[in-house]
Amino acid sequence: MNSSSTTPSALRKGIAYGLQGAGAFLAVLAALLLGQWSEVALLMAPFGASCVLAFAVPDSPLAQPRSIVGGHLLSTAIGLVLLHTAGFHAWSAALALGLAIMAMQWTRTLHPPAGADPLLVMMAGSAWSFLWSPVLLGSLLIVAVAWGYHRVCRRTYPQRWL
Repeated sequence: MNSSSTTPSALRKGIAYGLQGAGAFLAVLAALLLGQWSEVALLMAPFGASCVLAFAVPDSPLAQPRSIVGGHLLSTAIGLVLLHTAGFHAWSAALALGLAIMAMQWTRTLHPPAGADPLLVMMAGSAWSFLWSPVLLGSLLIVAVAWGYHRVCRRTYPQRWL
């Protein structure tokens, strides 16, 4: 096997990976620029991992809108409930994560990046408004950018909306 026969394949992979990175770039750039313009937070660290799923493995059940939006909303809500009822303790943070995983499984909204949300909420002492911004608005923005990106790339995304 000569190197010339593997070059087109390697080039195609490189282009595909670059395009996936470009999709994530666009989603984060949109969140930051729209957030600056509107003075509304649209980004949090776990969204970086959500972009990996939405742009690199868009066919995965974990990358579908139901999982991205629902998983982040549910996990964040659980973290907020525990934070505002029990306070931030080692046991309440651990419980929030455990309950978030259980709830995401139960509701078919499993999204691994959302597992960070209850911990983020508790460690930051977030207000209830965190559920609206950045969580709901930011996760909807990621899905919207992923939808547009995959349309331009002529890929089917999402596989299912609900």
